Amino acid sequence: MSVSPTKILVTGFGGQLAGAIVEELSRTEDVVALARGQLDISSHAAVISRVRAERPDVIINCAAYNHVDLAEDEPQQALSANAFAVRVLARAAADVDATLVHYSTDFVFDGRSSRPYTEEDAPNPQGVYAQSKLLGEWFAAEAPRAFVLRVESLFGGKAARSSIDRIIRAISSGEEASVFVDRTVSPSYIDDVAAATRALLPGGAPGLYHCVNSGCCTWHQLAHEVAALMGKAKGARIVGVSVADVPLRAPRPQFAALANDKLSHVVMMPTWQDALRRYLASNYPSRS
Repeated sequence: MSVSPTKILVTGFGGQLAGAIVEELSRTEDVVALARGQLDISSHAAVISRVRAERPDVIINCAAYNHVDLAEDEPQQALSANAFAVRVLARAAADVDATLVHYSTDFVFDGRSSRPYTEEDAPNPQGVYAQSKLLGEWFAAEAPRAFVLRVESLFGGKAARSSIDRIIRAISSGEEASVFVDRTVSPSYIDDVAAATRALLPGGAPGLYHCVNSGCCTWHQLAHEVAALMGKAKGARIVGVSVADVPLRAPRPQFAALANDKLSHVVMMPTWQDALRRYLASNYPSRS
């Protein structure tokens, strides 16, 4: 069933992805953007009351608990934000017959694959954060129409706090950039995720989608691409490290690439190299 949204409620405003979603959709739609202080999505009563008052056509949930390692010691907080709050939003969406858009993660997979994961592959989350996100996917499906979009290695936005931004700053300043040589990802530029979200709402069938830039790379390969785009291919101090050599509280999927073939039937995602080039040109013009 096609949906032509006119009023959209976005949760988690102030976060990296929500900013891009609001900027993209506000151009043509009536967007109500709510930060955590304006709506506690873990409160069933607060969510139901606000959703009934706004009566949106679409609810887009960008709120999440993203502290992967800390979640091992704070399971209640992770589950509250990433799972049970999503169930509340799904029920609120059902209450007003709204579409729900929810974002998930590559962490739902165990990383033992040798090819990019598709939507048909069985999840096998390895840590508390990953488990909470998979539960959130299941709860989102309780909405009358639900889009669950798995993203990973997000970058973009004015705050510039992503892993990719740290690599860019290190290479730009001549500092050492330590990056994994054996962790493979499909980076996701938030501007492209926002554009894909817009395209899906009227043109895609509700369901599960992998929403990442096309292709995949190790963090080591990505760092070298950054250096090349910045004209610092020869002088960059890029140091490759192994996942096994870095003490991490929570396990990470080592091969975490996602295939976006299903999404391509609605919108073609640019390659990660193209996304990286555009991001550097717009956010680091003096360095690219």
